[in-house]
Amino acid sequence: MKSMKFFHQLAVTAAITFSLALCARAQTFTNLAAFNGGNGEYPNYGSMVQATNGDYYGTADRGGEYGGGVVFGVTPAGKLSALYSFCAQTHCSDGNHPWGVVLGSDGNFYGVANQGGNHIGSGTIFRVTIGGKFTTLHTFCAAGVDCTDGEFPVGLVQGSDGNFYGAASIGGGTHNGGDGGTIFEISPSGEFRKLYTFCSRSNCSDGSYPESGPMQANNGDLYGTTYDGGSQGYGVVYEITTSGTFKVLYNFCSQADCADGAGPFGGLIHDPDGNLYGTTLNGGANGYGTVFEITITGEFIVLHSFDNTDGAHPAAALVQANDGNFYGVTSNGGGSNDAGTIFEITTGGVFSSLYSLCLPSACNGYYPSSVLMQATDGTFLGTTYNGGSDGDGEVFSYSKGLGPLVKTVPVAGAAGQSVIILGNNLTGSSSVTFNGTAAEFTVVSDTYITATVPPGATTGTVSVTTPTGVLKSNPAFQVLP
Repeated sequence: MKSMKFFHQLAVTAAITFSLALCARAQTFTNLAAFNGGNGEYPNYGSMVQATNGDYYGTADRGGEYGGGVVFGVTPAGKLSALYSFCAQTHCSDGNHPWGVVLGSDGNFYGVANQGGNHIGSGTIFRVTIGGKFTTLHTFCAAGVDCTDGEFPVGLVQGSDGNFYGAASIGGGTHNGGDGGTIFEISPSGEFRKLYTFCSRSNCSDGSYPESGPMQANNGDLYGTTYDGGSQGYGVVYEITTSGTFKVLYNFCSQADCADGAGPFGGLIHDPDGNLYGTTLNGGANGYGTVFEITITGEFIVLHSFDNTDGAHPAAALVQANDGNFYGVTSNGGGSNDAGTIFEITTGGVFSSLYSLCLPSACNGYYPSSVLMQATDGTFLGTTYNGGSDGDGEVFSYSKGLGPLVKTVPVAGAAGQSVIILGNNLTGSSSVTFNGTAAEFTVVSDTYITATVPPGATTGTVSVTTPTGVLKSNPAFQVLP
């Protein structure tokens, strides 16, 4: 498989907190929980999610009861356990090496296993409930001859139509493993449809080898990146409609010495105006990767080039927090041990290196390559591939003093659609509004509410009035026609 996956030696000693004096607002880095093999090891790509019970969930690449990786859960207090262990079924038909999960609008987790599924081992798409009930929705290359659906899936996103969209990093053609990957759609019940095969055009000018799934912008189209291919051979930003109409928005390494970046590994996100943001693993002014912005019409700018002292080789997508700024991690560089960093960057490109992992005073977790998640208490959660008390990786939290918020699942929907609202201390909430329009709602627990998008609602912030104040959603909720 042609890919530059960083299988770093990445790691958690619990309850060690480091105070930072980086700016006026208090900041803390906490080693929240350690992987120990049995509860998983080597958490790699993808993102953690917050569930309806207030706990956090993600995947570890290996470990668990059968060694094939786990879907794990961790409480805010740091109790880490395996929700599901892969390779529980014969020939790992349930998959192995999982690659992150997303929370579906039904409250269940959906994700991909990068390998396993059958004797060929091309990967699976799965669903797992919060109680651990596991269902395989799709097995890649099930025919075992021509992997026209793709091989080695790398991520999912739930679209506004309720279906999930993802990418497979190779396959899609008429020869086993011979083409550049696919983009696909799958329903919550497992109905699968291939939307596009990469490397369909001469010299792979349409891109090849996506290493992350697409995201859906507020215009309804899907956007993503490939690590390779394009006119320069160093990857592309692409756009594709949910009906399969595809185009390349940008070719990396179009500038001299790849000053615009090369080899995007993580996915994209968008701001409320619809502009897209991402990272490249390599290239830039110093060769250590970039943060970039691109509009949906293809206007491209580099916001930051890493120089190793502030981090190097970001392998994960960004997250936009409720202060409007973007946050991310680099897989190495920064500090005296080159173990990775946490950084912040504004939409205008003002960059701040916030924390260097593996400080000389306390080297716990290092080599982060998964996407940061902002929890509804305002803190960020992430994982490191190595380190921790057992050397198998860790879950960490990082606080910059941002205030609490609520999150909606999904982030877009039409009037009459049911929406999950995640938060903290929601018991006794007296009002839910969608951009000022009152909605019918039910407080199910202290950590989540169900609401119905009201008639006449418009795109904007969802607000929840709790006994202690008003919580606002991030991102804003998009009301569909």
